[in-house]
Amino acid sequence: MKTLLHRWWDGDVGYSFRTSPTAIFAALIALVCLICALFAPWIAPHNPFDLTTLELSNARLPPAWHADGNTSFWLGTDDQGRDILSALIYGARISLAVGLASVLLSLIVGVSLGLLAGFLGGWIDGLLMRLCDVMLSFPAILVALLIAGVGRALFPNAHESLAFGVLIIAISLTGWVQYARTVRGSTLVERSKEYVQAARVTGVSPLRIMRKHVLPNVMGPVLVLATIQVATAIITEATLSFLGVGAPPTSPSLGTLIRVGNDYLFSGEWWITIFPGATLVLIALSVNLLGDWLRDALNPRLR
Repeated sequence: MKTLLHRWWDGDVGYSFRTSPTAIFAALIALVCLICALFAPWIAPHNPFDLTTLELSNARLPPAWHADGNTSFWLGTDDQGRDILSALIYGARISLAVGLASVLLSLIVGVSLGLLAGFLGGWIDGLLMRLCDVMLSFPAILVALLIAGVGRALFPNAHESLAFGVLIIAISLTGWVQYARTVRGSTLVERSKEYVQAARVTGVSPLRIMRKHVLPNVMGPVLVLATIQVATAIITEATLSFLGVGAPPTSPSLGTLIRVGNDYLFSGEWWITIFPGATLVLIALSVNLLGDWLRDALNPRLR
């Protein structure tokens, strides 16, 4: 592992990273958000899930630097008296978990179908690409709204884990299409190269050729796409939660916090919605900047 890290750091990608201030800054922001999400119970000053610690007398307190603020709540409180800073840390945990899980599911499905379509061709390729065309004809957010709404209607009293599962599937249902089309195009180029032909002549099975030979050579564009799609998935989750069909209301995801704060935005309690919105923008921006850097680093023509 240490040797692999040294090779990466001394390679072209590592050199591109350490000479790019934008990539370093974006990586630091993303790393801080990830650490806060992973260690939320130890980093957050309060537990927004513990109802015994909430007091309505602390509801809608302004940030600590305000004249009416309380130093126990650095970014103020929401309408239930929950600490905004703690809710942001736990909310980032939920948003990142849903975003990463949905992208991972989309990547597995899309890469598998794209490999099959590009390598086998024929009617399988035609069927899968027509399915992709059908999926692309519907706006992704509407498909996610439909699946999330149907899931909540079928399982109204479901456990939160099932609700998050429905949410992940709703986001992944349209996300896999881009991976499938990207991998299919790269596979069409790779399957006609000499190393693939040599593997066929020596009797290597098609499944092994796809897994051992073709897949490693088509993962470059997929990694770039996956990095950018993480930000898209997080924003989609926040949108669904804002509309009331995403994360359960008891879970302080960033979208839920923005929706709650929107009711108080014009009454003076701006911090309830501004801080969650700024956190969402910061996470999405850092991930997008990392995706742009990775695209340039893996493409020699763009260096």
